Parts: sequence; C-alpha cells; structure tokens
Amino acid sequence: MHPHGTNWLLLIKTHMNMADRALCADQDDWAYELRWTVNRTGFGARHYRDPRFDLVRELEEVGRAFTA
Repeated sequence: MHPHGTNWLLLIKTHMNMADRALCADQDDWAYELRWTVNRTGFGARHYRDPRFDLVRELEEVGRAFTA
C-alpha cells in the first residue's frame, strides 16, 4: 500500500476508535464501577457481563453433581 494511504488509514482508524470510546464512555464507566467486564464487539457495540454469573453456573453444576 502507498505510504500516504497507510497514514490516512491510520488516521481514520484512530478517529473511529476515539469516536467509539466517546460514544460508549458513560456506559463503560458505569460497567467498570459495577466491576463488570466490557468487551468491544464493534463500532458502538459492547458486551457487558457481570462476573457473578460465573458463580451461579458453578453452583448449578455442583447441584447437578450431587443430585446425580
């Protein structure tokens, strides 16, 4: 790729990243305060997850092991 094209592409990606973070800043901050995990899945798209659900899954598995 032409060096100028690479520079423009980098500039566009940087600005898209900044816009994405600005768009979701409030929701991301809220999730981090709750100690949730935040995964960026696309422009303006996030997957928020409460890690306490891992504990629920583990308890369900233990319950199934004892009832079997």
